[in-house]
Amino acid sequence: MNHDYVQSLGAKLSYARPSNPFKDRTYNKNVNRRAKNVKNVLNQERERDRIDREKRRLERLEKLENGAMDVNGELAEEDIPSYTSIEAPPSLLPHKHYCDITGLEAPYTDPATGLRYHDKSVYDVIKSL
Repeated sequence: MNHDYVQSLGAKLSYARPSNPFKDRTYNKNVNRRAKNVKNVLNQERERDRIDREKRRLERLEKLENGAMDVNGELAEEDIPSYTSIEAPPSLLPHKHYCDITGLEAPYTDPATGLRYHDKSVYDVIKSL
């Protein structure tokens, strides 16, 4: 008769047993992969965008030489937005004013000096200047 030990749910979830290791001991790090800083990533993105724009420009020139036109009778220029080329309209929200002394939001302005200040204690500092 085979008496295999079957672990109960209570034993599986028990805090008394040793936990599994956090890291896999057989994991090997890829030594060929290196971390890149943000400046390098942005430069590579900019270079990739420049190459894509140049490629699209050459394709448009070839179409123009072959006489291919767009629906409106003119060659349409593609402008695909990317992280570095996207433009946004100005914000509809009023811009925030910051305290000239503390750097916190400044709802008040000193009429004599024109300095912005956060609260009464900062106003007292401005008056003592």
